[in-house]
Amino acid sequence: MPVDVVTAIEIARPRDEVAAFAADPDQATRWYENIRSVEWQTAPPLAVGSRVAFVASFLGRRLAYTYEVQEHVPGERLVMRTAQGPFPMTTVYEWADAPGGTRMTLRNSGESAGFARLGAPMLAAAMRRANELDLRRLKGILEA
Repeated sequence: MPVDVVTAIEIARPRDEVAAFAADPDQATRWYENIRSVEWQTAPPLAVGSRVAFVASFLGRRLAYTYEVQEHVPGERLVMRTAQGPFPMTTVYEWADAPGGTRMTLRNSGESAGFARLGAPMLAAAMRRANELDLRRLKGILEA
């Protein structure tokens, strides 16, 4: 069951600052409410081929997965795909200049195989709510 969720927010900070913070795996637990831990499996800094393991909690389930960076254009775009885990997913961050700051877009897409019993529409709605909260949290941190 395919899931494709796109959320965006405007943050009153320069694009390079927003992108640097959001793309830094070491900051993920600060702005992603559901991420519990992050562990580099390759040496920093983030680059194409980097692998980062995450442990998260989502819909009452513990999820452990590893992202591999597929594309990284600092300040513009970051594409990561799960290299392993229960929910094959691609996450894309995009940053663009906006009046007074930066527009950040977050897109999660994938197959809901491990969550099939929930159904794609329910899973997408839960992901959208979580992403919107996380982006607001990111905005709050960066604008403080």
